[in-house]
Amino acid sequence: MAEKDGVSTSCRIAGGWVRDKLLGAQSNDMDIALSDMMGFPFAERFVSFVSEEKNVEVGKISKVESNPEQSKHLETAKTKLFGIELEFVNLRSEEYTDDSRIPTQIKFGTPLEDALRRDITINALFYNVHSREVEDHTNKGLQDLKDGVVRTPLPPKETFMDDPLRVIRCIRFASRFGYNMVPELQDAARDPQIQSAVISKISRERVGEELDKMMKGMSIAILLNDRFVATDCNIGRDPLRSVHLINDLSLYDSVFPLPSSVTSIQSKPPSHPSTSLAAASVLHTLLSTSSLPPLHPLFTSTSTALDSSTKARLYFACALTPFAGITYTDAKGKVHPVVEAAIRECLKLGTQNHYLDGIPALFAAADVLRNPVLERFDQPSQRVAIGLVLRDKSVHNPNTGSHWVTSTLFSLVQELVSLWDPEGDELDVRQAAERIGVYNAFMSRIDELALQSAADMKPILTGRDVVAELNAKPGPWTGQALARVVEWQLDHPQGTKEECATWLRAEHAEGRIEAVDPKAPEQATGKRREGGGEKNPKKAKR
Repeated sequence: MAEKDGVSTSCRIAGGWVRDKLLGAQSNDMDIALSDMMGFPFAERFVSFVSEEKNVEVGKISKVESNPEQSKHLETAKTKLFGIELEFVNLRSEEYTDDSRIPTQIKFGTPLEDALRRDITINALFYNVHSREVEDHTNKGLQDLKDGVVRTPLPPKETFMDDPLRVIRCIRFASRFGYNMVPELQDAARDPQIQSAVISKISRERVGEELDKMMKGMSIAILLNDRFVATDCNIGRDPLRSVHLINDLSLYDSVFPLPSSVTSIQSKPPSHPSTSLAAASVLHTLLSTSSLPPLHPLFTSTSTALDSSTKARLYFACALTPFAGITYTDAKGKVHPVVEAAIRECLKLGTQNHYLDGIPALFAAADVLRNPVLERFDQPSQRVAIGLVLRDKSVHNPNTGSHWVTSTLFSLVQELVSLWDPEGDELDVRQAAERIGVYNAFMSRIDELALQSAADMKPILTGRDVVAELNAKPGPWTGQALARVVEWQLDHPQGTKEECATWLRAEHAEGRIEAVDPKAPEQATGKRREGGGEKNPKKAKR
């Protein structure tokens, strides 16, 4: 215990670290709850003791000021020891008003008071570093951890009205661990008063953070023969269950409440929230079942296309399916997808994990790729037509995390949404097999035509090459000429640079490629001006 003016300060490790250790999982951070001392002064004494008296290397202390708007109700201190992040904060009790999730009064509390103010019982466990015992002050946390139960320490409505973010956190932990919510918690989550509070009392940033964590995951431990054992299974990642719970608890409109500035001008109303569950279920089915025609190997063999971050983005996009195909026009006359507004306004998420730029691209790509029957690509050349679709910026763009494989998979998901039976929680197998067959044939043709790398193919001639070959000045026409060069490449996969240059000159001579800037009609078109002079004599010499 730390001595402070003759008073002993006791320390407890709180919450997630205790829970994860009991589950046999690793945890790289610890929250240290202090009985009667603020975090920063304690951290100063702790670091001094460890470094000076024990001669152990310890990180510098950083102070995190209280910020109620971001759920930082108390000043905390952070440091790092043995690779573990330590955060120090005092035990506390809190009081709330009816219209805010920001406590009106925070004071030093007992371990019981601190435990009762936490979200769920399995997160309210303490490890007393002095007695080396796990403390379960709610008398329910250890049993709930063993039984796989999500329960609030206090009556759920009281817990949720104090802080409605806890509703969203309950969903996240139930999904992460595969635990069941007790009935009274589910009833409270469906309460209109609670659902209204989720919209009015929680910052959108915090909801976005929770949704981001739901879409991502981690390996955890499982209970085997009444014993917690470690495992390498990635069962901690179940975004489908998150979407399922949001729908079951009728929370979709509370999680994704579009601002009136968007709803008043959107092109049409969103589809039913259940389409989010249908899309997520379809994606899960395609990636995990053998009851349907299996997907073409190209769908899953490209490691960069379906890594963990991409899967998180795919499930997030599925969750936003009710907003598919809806647009709004801003004050400047620019048209935006409502999906973009849902990410930016409802969740305050930016481009991390390519949410804000990558997810709208998935929906745009689904429009481009919809119904990819091979007859669509017969003109002018099937290899050229398919290659150009794969190179479409919405379909494949490393800058937004888009990959043509992922885009094609998501397009298939969107086509199968209408075939999902919510009652039976399954696809219409016959019609689904038909649609999957169309996409598999499309992928097979890509394979046969060796177009797997077409999306990343660089033009065989550079812009400088094109300008030099046509003896012209660079301008907007250069990009158009390069686009034609790419078409030639797709149609002549074995063609050389010299052959392409010959073709380019011939196309220019026939007037099918113009080397002129339409905004500058006097610009040379491949021939020097009469007399060979420059329009501006000052620029004649360089």
